[in-house]
Amino acid sequence: MIDYSTEAETLRILRAHAENAEHNDRPAAESLEALRKTGVFALRTPREYGGAWADAETVARCLTDLGRACPSTAWIAGTCVTSKNITAKCFPDAVVSEIFTDPDALLCGTGVPAGQGERVPGGVRVNGRWPNVSGCEDAAWAGFALLIDGELSFAVVPAADLTIERTWHMAGMRATGSHTLVAEDLLVSEERVASAERLAAGNPFAFGDLMLYAMTALGPVVGAAQGALDAINAMFASDRKPFMTAYSRMGESPGARHWLAEATHLVNRAENTMLAVAREADTAELSEADNARLHMALADAGRDCRAAVERMLDLHGASGFHNANVLQRYWRDVAVASRHPHLNPYLATETFGTGLAQHHAPRA
Repeated sequence: MIDYSTEAETLRILRAHAENAEHNDRPAAESLEALRKTGVFALRTPREYGGAWADAETVARCLTDLGRACPSTAWIAGTCVTSKNITAKCFPDAVVSEIFTDPDALLCGTGVPAGQGERVPGGVRVNGRWPNVSGCEDAAWAGFALLIDGELSFAVVPAADLTIERTWHMAGMRATGSHTLVAEDLLVSEERVASAERLAAGNPFAFGDLMLYAMTALGPVVGAAQGALDAINAMFASDRKPFMTAYSRMGESPGARHWLAEATHLVNRAENTMLAVAREADTAELSEADNARLHMALADAGRDCRAAVERMLDLHGASGFHNANVLQRYWRDVAVASRHPHLNPYLATETFGTGLAQHHAPRA
């Protein structure tokens, strides 16, 4: 279970190692160990195996707190939530008990069916390349989607059975280590492959599950925006003043106070939107219309975070982009992570608008 008594120390460790993690394109070992000890990797481990099986709101709050210190490490914790949810719902008891023997094991995964499987004696022969798999260099297990006879399936294997190509070279979220997993003629036992029928029975992509997965993307983004706001608030508490003005400190400027208020409001609104969506997902049976409406809200929250950080950079000025300034790292992380498909604003608008048009269409 999550040990909240060690949360402050965990966040201190994440902050201390965030810069080096980015330089290495990989989470710091110290940060991963802190999350493991705190129970973060057991957020979506089933309770019968010693985990929390946390709901969407709990996941959102936890990842937001972590993202405030290191968005990339929070992101990896989120992908572990997604992978464990799919594993727990879609695999037989023997596989589930093997994987969750260690409730704090780190799982990575991807739902992109970038591989092919062929049924052979002894299991399924797998070939494929899965890009953008966060945390793959440090995970114990890897889950991935693939096609078998043209049908969507999902496999889970020890991460050591796969090859890693270090292809993650991005402007932001660098420390997620979201490299490419490669399988070449990998024989996977039958029980470690969830068929299309088993996926349908487990239903890991129901609307409520999709909202849980969205929290794993938005939580680190909101946390990163909060981390940026921490840096700006520290600047207002210092003797820093607006350059080329007669003000002696930032708080004397009405314009600076206005921008600070707007940035704070946007960050708070993003968090409140996220938590409201999470609570609805946890307490209600969601329909297709609900799913469209809630994804629209989540996309708005992501845009609020981007807008807030832009105002913070206006307040800080060009020095905020110095490589040694934490603000530019949060800015890059928000810019990249808020454009995850779960938070895509134009597709969310398209889906929401399509539903509205269908609702108001004339009846025959």
